[in-house]
Amino acid sequence: MAVPKKRTSLSKKRIRKNIWKRKGYWAAIKAFSLAKSISTGNSKSFCTKKKKEKKNQALEKSESI
Repeated sequence: MAVPKKRTSLSKKRIRKNIWKRKGYWAAIKAFSLAKSISTGNSKSFCTKKKKEKKNQALEKSESI
């Protein structure tokens, strides 16, 4: 005959819930940190294409002459 399982105590439930929340918190911090490093151009682990600025290059050439 099937026997129902014992009920999980509130303390165990809270512990598991907090562990689950903590994992999400650290994932969010890492994602935000990666986004900041990409936006500033200091990323070493994520490759992005850099935009070429034609106006600045034209000004530098004219100033050097």
